[in-house]
Amino acid sequence: MEDEAFTDINGKSISLDCQSHSSLCSEFIVSVPKVSIGKVMVYTCCVWLLAYAVFFFTENTAVLSSAIFITLVGMMLHIHFVKVDHESLLVIGSLGIQVSSSYASGRETTTFIEMSKIKDIVINEAIYMHQIIYYLCVLLKEPSDPNAVSSVVPLFQSSKPRLNCLVKVYKSCQEIISKC
Repeated sequence: MEDEAFTDINGKSISLDCQSHSSLCSEFIVSVPKVSIGKVMVYTCCVWLLAYAVFFFTENTAVLSSAIFITLVGMMLHIHFVKVDHESLLVIGSLGIQVSSSYASGRETTTFIEMSKIKDIVINEAIYMHQIIYYLCVLLKEPSDPNAVSSVVPLFQSSKPRLNCLVKVYKSCQEIISKC
């Protein structure tokens, strides 16, 4: 088990945990920091102070109730659908690849791709806002033409690790795939 510190495309700290279960099976877990309670408090206070200012001028209590309700619902939706705690990639040489995301609420999503459908794993580049970013992706074979690519499945979409982290995962994945 090897845990290393890296940064994402925004410069925020992330960690990569590499676990080699065997020569044909490795797991890579990219973790991001937990939700900062201080940040949540600041956002909540700003929304509630704004609502109180509106209430002060309108004297409508529905404004305060709405602000509290919207803030609480917004935080729950953010934790359940947006905030990813960690993403994992499990590569099993003869079987396939499993991609999982664990959200702050405890919800998990998992996708499995059979090895027979995988053409290759590559590091791709894209233009994002005003910069060029790199991302790891799985190229899927076209069923009718094995030399063609039918689709691209990006990995680590939420954590967005930088190139140095992706290269480490890429090299390990290529070692496993080449043994099959």
